[in-house]
Amino acid sequence: MTNFASVTWGSTPPAISIPRSYNAASDFIDRHIAEGRGDRIAFVDDRESITFAELAERVNRAGNALKAMGLGPEDRIMMAMLDTVDFPAVFFGAIKAGIVPVPVNTLLTAGDYAYMLQDSRAKALIVSDALYPVLKEALPGQPWVRDVIVAGDAPADETTLSAIMAEADTRLATADTVADEPCFWLYSSGSTGRPKGAVHIHSDMINTAVLYGQQVLKITGDDVVFSAAKLFFAYGLGNGMTFPLWAGAKAVLMAERPTPDAVMRRFSEHDPTIFYGVPTLYAGMLADPKVKPAKPDAALRVCVSAGEALPRDIGERWNQRFGVEIVDGIGSTEMLHIFLSNRPGDVKYGTTGKPVPGYETKLTDENGQPVPDGEIGDLWVNGPSSAIAYWNNREKSMETFHGPWTRTGDKYAVDEDGCYVYQGRSDDMLKVSGIWVSPFEVEFGSGRPSGRRRGRDRGPGRR
Repeated sequence: MTNFASVTWGSTPPAISIPRSYNAASDFIDRHIAEGRGDRIAFVDDRESITFAELAERVNRAGNALKAMGLGPEDRIMMAMLDTVDFPAVFFGAIKAGIVPVPVNTLLTAGDYAYMLQDSRAKALIVSDALYPVLKEALPGQPWVRDVIVAGDAPADETTLSAIMAEADTRLATADTVADEPCFWLYSSGSTGRPKGAVHIHSDMINTAVLYGQQVLKITGDDVVFSAAKLFFAYGLGNGMTFPLWAGAKAVLMAERPTPDAVMRRFSEHDPTIFYGVPTLYAGMLADPKVKPAKPDAALRVCVSAGEALPRDIGERWNQRFGVEIVDGIGSTEMLHIFLSNRPGDVKYGTTGKPVPGYETKLTDENGQPVPDGEIGDLWVNGPSSAIAYWNNREKSMETFHGPWTRTGDKYAVDEDGCYVYQGRSDDMLKVSGIWVSPFEVEFGSGRPSGRRRGRDRGPGRR
């Protein structure tokens, strides 16, 4: 089965037609071979670069290797993997085989991993060698895990990813899946309680890649993209993998933590045209004396921020020093990527911009009724990339997913220009004399939003 989706431009939003019989790996991997882009570079990591043709072969090998382990349709595998070319190979290899990958945060504790292994009922664990010692502590007593595969150097008693892929066939028939069935999960850290497995379907990735990646950022095959946000985040998954894969662009992957120095080394080595970060990283880079203004011939054309509110001062100073705007937006694990955003060339710092065409938003009071213009309300979003539920968590699913609408857990107001202005997390806010305020404002009397993290998808380097 190799059925591709189609996109018709000329309207806002563009019309995306996804066939009922559909596997996401067809569009993100196999389409590039069918359309003659096999010899173009797809990914560059700290060790190597691979073309779209080489990626397609590795995807097939990974899918066949997983099938040889006895994994079948709808089985889950947990991926605790750093950002290298192995990540997209395993992720899409599983999807092409009908297996459901579950990428997880690489900065968690053994206890966190033990919970997610049991909750997801993952039958296999694919883990980067640097993370293996922590994941090994999570394995005792796990009732579902049958196989542990190490990407990189493995202890003598463990199997390596390179070994099983070397033995696997380079041809893989695409699993007979449909657009509406589970494709992958992402665990949302949320604001309270245990992580929740947000179940995403095969059609979700193309919707974000087209509606935000192409429509808002105008990403093309000529772009070089670099995301400081890691691939296990919903934000990073789009930035560093699905957006460039859809457009046929080149993506730069970085396994180490995103310090200002590490980020600027990649800028120097790869000259990206699109960069994705978070406000704390942008602030850190501005404060680092080693981070110099952009070269006159730098290719960088747009920077993106999400994960927490971007302070106006950071955006303005970045723009002044580097000559490039930071496009601030908000997304979530549940919605997969950004649904409310500023636009390149139309940035209003201090706001999160306007809804991405293809998504609808509304603000409501505590009774679910629309709030008057200018007042603070709970942000809801309706769009085509929403998760279908939290795995095995009916109560939280019912709190968050209401028909076509998803409750974000954020409070916003709309200014005189129709731009959304972040006010705080709903579970952080207090109502004092009928007015919503954040604990920060109560304590310090700032009269301004506290800049606390917004949304359920955390930025890079956060637990």
